Amino acid sequence: MAQQQSAQRPSDPPRTILAGARIARPSGVVERGRIAVEGGRIGDVHSRDLDLAEGVAGSVVDLSGHLIVPGFVDMHVHGGGGGSFSSADPEECMTAVETHRRHGTTSMVASTVTGELADLARQAAVLADLVQQGELAGIHFEGPFISPHRCGAHQPQLLRDPDPADVRKLLDAAHGTASMMTVAPELPGGLESVRLLADAGVIAAIGHTDSSYDATREAIDAGATVATHLFNAMPALGHRAPGPVAALLEDERITVELINDGTHLHPAVLQLAVREAGDGRVAFITDAMGAAGMNDGRYPLGPMQVEVRDGVARISEGPTAGSIAGSTLTLDRAFQRAVTVDGLTVDQAVQALSATPARLLGIDDRAGALQTGKDADLVVLDAAYDVVGVMRRGEWLVRPPGA
Repeated sequence: MAQQQSAQRPSDPPRTILAGARIARPSGVVERGRIAVEGGRIGDVHSRDLDLAEGVAGSVVDLSGHLIVPGFVDMHVHGGGGGSFSSADPEECMTAVETHRRHGTTSMVASTVTGELADLARQAAVLADLVQQGELAGIHFEGPFISPHRCGAHQPQLLRDPDPADVRKLLDAAHGTASMMTVAPELPGGLESVRLLADAGVIAAIGHTDSSYDATREAIDAGATVATHLFNAMPALGHRAPGPVAALLEDERITVELINDGTHLHPAVLQLAVREAGDGRVAFITDAMGAAGMNDGRYPLGPMQVEVRDGVARISEGPTAGSIAGSTLTLDRAFQRAVTVDGLTVDQAVQALSATPARLLGIDDRAGALQTGKDADLVVLDAAYDVVGVMRRGEWLVRPPGA
């Protein structure tokens, strides 16, 4: 890998030139492009690789044969690296953050699991500090306002109807850092809570629901904009009772989360969702718990214990034993699977893993695309779409060869 140093004025911010790679730009993938990184932000992005001999200020890293994509944005993740966002332990939360960053996720929303309101408020206080420090992009409350008939890995005895007063308590506990809350809108108080969330600027997500088609449409009209892991923890699509899936897929106001790990969704179902929703309405998520990036074994998920075998996490005891308990997925594997198994283009995968979730979270002014002025959050992939480099805000977290 060739490197070159050129003169810089002492007052100039550090400048790194990433040269020779394919670059996934909003307008499409360009061959042998060039990205300048200055002071933690993206400077110039060229669609062609200029001759290194022309002399460019800064250090030049030759990434020929690689693909550079924007840093991934995960809007639904519970933990990783043995750490859980439900722990109310800042160090454990940062273990999860750092694990996913090494796999290319440079922005993420911390998701909680159902618990007592007081416990969730304590967790939110810790997570809010990490949001304010710039380590997280927000908080997602997944439960307790979900259906006992579709609780999945959530403990049924801790579920409750979405009383708007309780919803407000959790928002207040997050001190303005709540990004999203999952609600089953058919429950008493569901529609009122959806309206409350929308009015507060918090994403109202429909999920873990036993809702009908008509009730789901009513929730969308009330302000819901996201489907929490579409297909999972909701009634299947039926030809006489289409249920929530049809309502969520057909409405252009809804962005659908998809867990692309090969366990939660059959490839044909994922491809159907992508075709029906369109590129700009799909967000790939991990829904990962603490075992992401780890070996098989036993791990906590909120108040529950999870057994991971062959990379699949399931509740190990209690009334929901055997239920799939999130995933062990990281977004680099979701990207790789998208383009090698699911038949998506690189542009489509970038949209689903970076641009769309960044837009939904309101951070697209600084993340989600390789554009001048945005944070220098990027992932370097080799020819097999394996991660060989991760940069966050101009700093290498995983350093590619030659950098």
